[in-house]
Amino acid sequence: QVQLVESGGGLVQAGGSLRLSCTRSGRTFSGYAMGWFRQAPGKEREVVASISSGGGSIDYADSVKGRFTISRDNAKNTVDLQMNSLKPEDTAVYYCAACPGVVVCRTGSVMYWGKGTLVTVSS
Repeated sequence: QVQLVESGGGLVQAGGSLRLSCTRSGRTFSGYAMGWFRQAPGKEREVVASISSGGGSIDYADSVKGRFTISRDNAKNTVDLQMNSLKPEDTAVYYCAACPGVVVCRTGSVMYWGKGTLVTVSS
Protein backbone atom coordinates (compact mmCIF):
# COMPACT_ATOMS: atom_id res chain seq x y z
CA GLN A 1 0.00 0.00 0.00
CA VAL A 2 1.30 3.41 -0.98
CA GLN A 3 1.73 5.89 1.83
CA LEU A 4 3.09 9.38 2.23
CA VAL A 5 3.63 10.36 5.84
CA GLU A 6 4.48 13.90 6.87
CA SER A 7 6.21 14.90 10.09
CA GLY A 8 7.82 17.95 11.65
CA GLY A 9 4.87 20.28 12.02
CA GLY A 10 4.19 22.22 15.20
CA LEU A 11 3.92 25.61 16.83
CA VAL A 12 6.62 28.18 16.21
CA GLN A 13 6.97 31.92 16.73
CA ALA A 14 7.17 34.29 13.81
CA GLY A 15 10.71 34.42 12.48
CA GLY A 16 11.40 30.86 13.52
CA SER A 17 12.11 27.74 11.51
CA LEU A 18 10.67 24.28 11.01
CA ARG A 19 11.70 21.34 8.88
CA LEU A 20 9.01 19.12 7.44
CA SER A 21 9.77 15.62 6.24
CA CYS A 22 7.78 13.31 4.00
CA THR A 23 8.52 9.63 4.03
CA ARG A 24 7.26 7.45 1.23
CA SER A 25 6.50 3.78 1.72
CA GLY A 26 4.99 1.04 -0.37
CA ARG A 27 6.78 1.91 -3.58
CA THR A 28 9.57 4.04 -4.87
CA PHE A 29 8.78 7.53 -6.09
CA SER A 30 12.12 8.11 -7.71
CA GLY A 31 10.39 8.72 -11.05
CA TYR A 32 7.80 11.12 -9.62
CA ALA A 33 7.90 14.84 -9.12
CA MET A 34 7.16 15.62 -5.48
CA GLY A 35 5.46 18.63 -3.99
CA TRP A 36 4.56 20.32 -0.75
CA PHE A 37 1.15 21.95 -0.60
CA ARG A 38 -0.67 23.80 2.14
CA GLN A 39 -4.21 24.67 3.06
CA ALA A 40 -5.12 27.41 5.48
CA PRO A 41 -8.56 27.59 7.12
CA GLY A 42 -11.14 28.84 4.64
CA LYS A 43 -8.70 28.81 1.74
CA GLU A 44 -7.98 26.53 -1.16
CA ARG A 45 -5.06 24.14 -1.15
CA GLU A 46 -2.06 25.69 -2.85
CA VAL A 47 1.31 24.44 -3.99
CA VAL A 48 4.23 25.69 -1.92
CA ALA A 49 7.18 23.96 -3.58
CA SER A 50 7.83 21.32 -6.18
CA ILE A 51 10.88 19.26 -7.09
CA SER A 52 11.37 17.10 -10.17
CA SER A 53 12.20 13.41 -10.00
CA GLY A 54 15.95 13.97 -10.27
CA GLY A 55 15.94 17.17 -8.26
CA GLY A 56 17.13 19.30 -11.14
CA SER A 57 13.98 21.39 -11.43
CA ILE A 58 12.64 23.22 -8.39
CA ASP A 59 9.75 25.63 -8.23
CA TYR A 60 8.42 27.77 -5.36
CA ALA A 61 5.34 29.83 -4.76
CA ASP A 62 6.18 33.54 -4.77
CA SER A 63 5.07 33.83 -1.15
CA VAL A 64 7.81 31.47 0.09
CA LYS A 65 10.71 32.18 -2.28
CA GLY A 66 13.90 32.88 -0.39
CA ARG A 67 12.48 31.41 2.83
CA PHE A 68 11.62 27.79 2.03
CA THR A 69 13.84 25.08 0.54
CA ILE A 70 12.65 21.76 -0.85
CA SER A 71 14.97 18.77 -1.17
CA ARG A 72 14.70 15.07 -1.82
CA ASP A 73 16.71 11.93 -1.19
CA ASN A 74 15.57 9.20 -3.55
CA ALA A 75 17.72 6.58 -1.85
CA LYS A 76 15.90 7.24 1.43
CA ASN A 77 12.51 7.92 -0.20
CA THR A 78 12.19 11.25 1.57
CA VAL A 79 11.28 14.81 0.62
CA ASP A 80 11.95 17.65 3.03
CA LEU A 81 10.80 21.24 3.29
CA GLN A 82 13.02 23.59 5.27
CA MET A 83 11.00 26.62 6.32
CA ASN A 84 12.80 29.70 7.63
CA SER A 85 11.64 33.19 8.60
CA LEU A 86 8.15 31.86 9.18
CA LYS A 87 5.24 34.28 9.18
CA PRO A 88 1.76 33.97 10.71
CA GLU A 89 0.35 33.72 7.19
CA ASP A 90 2.31 30.47 6.75
CA THR A 91 -0.06 28.84 9.24
CA ALA A 92 -1.72 25.90 7.48
CA VAL A 93 -1.89 22.16 7.16
CA TYR A 94 1.01 21.10 4.97
CA TYR A 95 0.66 18.13 2.63
CA CYS A 96 3.20 16.05 0.78
CA ALA A 97 2.21 14.89 -2.70
CA ALA A 98 3.52 12.69 -5.49
CA CYS A 99 3.00 13.59 -9.16
CA PRO A 100 3.75 11.09 -11.92
CA GLY A 101 4.77 12.04 -15.42
CA VAL A 102 5.44 15.74 -14.85
CA VAL A 103 8.38 17.96 -14.02
CA VAL A 104 6.42 20.32 -11.78
CA CYS A 105 3.93 19.03 -9.24
CA ARG A 106 0.59 20.87 -9.30
CA THR A 107 -2.76 20.11 -7.71
CA GLY A 108 -4.19 18.63 -10.91
CA SER A 109 -1.27 16.24 -11.38
CA VAL A 110 -1.20 14.75 -7.87
CA MET A 111 -1.71 11.00 -7.66
CA TYR A 112 -0.90 10.46 -3.99
CA TRP A 113 -1.48 12.72 -0.98
CA GLY A 114 -0.23 12.51 2.56
CA LYS A 115 -2.60 13.21 5.45
CA GLY A 116 -0.92 16.47 6.34
CA THR A 117 0.89 18.05 9.26
CA LEU A 118 -0.20 21.26 10.98
CA VAL A 119 2.12 24.25 11.11
CA THR A 120 1.08 27.12 13.36
CA VAL A 121 3.07 30.36 13.40
CA SER A 122 2.30 32.73 16.24
CA SER A 123 2.84 36.47 16.00
